Amino acid sequence: MAQMDTSHCGRAEPVRVAVFGSFYRGFHVLSELLKGPFGARVQVVGVATDDVGGGFVSRERRVWAYPHCAGEESMVEELAAAHGLPAYKGRVKCEHFYQLYENDWRPDLCIAATFGQRIDARLHGYPRLGFYNLHPCVDDGWPSGYAGPNPFQALLDDGLDHAVIALHQVDDGFDTGALVALSEKIYFPPTASVVDLHKSTSPLAAKFLVQQLGTLIGAPARPHETA
Repeated sequence: MAQMDTSHCGRAEPVRVAVFGSFYRGFHVLSELLKGPFGARVQVVGVATDDVGGGFVSRERRVWAYPHCAGEESMVEELAAAHGLPAYKGRVKCEHFYQLYENDWRPDLCIAATFGQRIDARLHGYPRLGFYNLHPCVDDGWPSGYAGPNPFQALLDDGLDHAVIALHQVDDGFDTGALVALSEKIYFPPTASVVDLHKSTSPLAAKFLVQQLGTLIGAPARPHETA
């Protein structure tokens, strides 16, 4: 009698992850998920990123209002394409995207990292392991007084010299979902601009997510395992 191949027994299926992100934070988060220590434990199944020309992105209230280059608009889309993942750039609160999300992507967990659209209950309520956001603020209680679409400008306006990154659940409010963890302080000089802060904090935000990811998916990272 032929022996059954049991080499796969006990091997957990990768956690299906979708990324909603753009600019530097989206790029670094997607990079960590594709190439970092959880590369063998997670599978990126979908990427949504900002269409900067789309009226639904509220460009004037977000990082896109500041001087930037075309490559910074497309860096997430290009990274996704390099890994065989078409990036979705349309509205996410529409039936077309709901069907894509629920029937094709079918994420177990979602991460938002600089994304220009609000997430509704149908989206944030779907992943079995939750829908989370990375949001700059300070440790001023939660929800932070720096909720909103442009927290770095608010921090600079208040003369602060540091930020932390909050990892929190997404709910129907604006950066009000339950707090999971806060990063250590990230300091910046008084001459820093909003774009400077995106550039300098985004790699640290992505590493912070990796530190928390084992808890979110219930599995430790294996540093030798990469995508």
